Amino acid sequence: MSKAIVTYFSASGVTAKKASELANMFSADLFEIAPKQKYSLADLDWRDGNSRSSLEMKDKNSRPEMLENADLSAYDTVFIGFPIWWYTAPHIINTFIESNDFSGKKVIVFATSGSTGVEKSLKDLQEKYPEIKIVGGQLINGSFSASDFDF
Repeated sequence: MSKAIVTYFSASGVTAKKASELANMFSADLFEIAPKQKYSLADLDWRDGNSRSSLEMKDKNSRPEMLENADLSAYDTVFIGFPIWWYTAPHIINTFIESNDFSGKKVIVFATSGSTGVEKSLKDLQEKYPEIKIVGGQLINGSFSASDFDF
């Protein structure tokens, strides 16, 4: 594999753990897509229509601010990971994608979810960013292997 970086957003730590495993598996660097303002438990309450995450996901133009951005210039493979929110990627992933240049890079999506597959998230990102070479996606709730990412 080429020079790779595993980037991820994790609100509760589940995706962070999987991102770390993935980075170790591929000897890749690791970067957290951290929000400038951390999410509290109340912010993440999807049952509350007025919670921060609910309001962000209702607004298609919402772009939560990141704490810092990654320098992707040294990488030709970028993994982007996130928990699935409302059947798709959280909007901070859009912030990250729109803040970086993915020219000439292969992008691989991975996600964690309690009940939803990665297919809709992958399709949404491919349609929203057709100029980016998003080659595939994988749900990694349980154990996984390098062959799961043979795109």
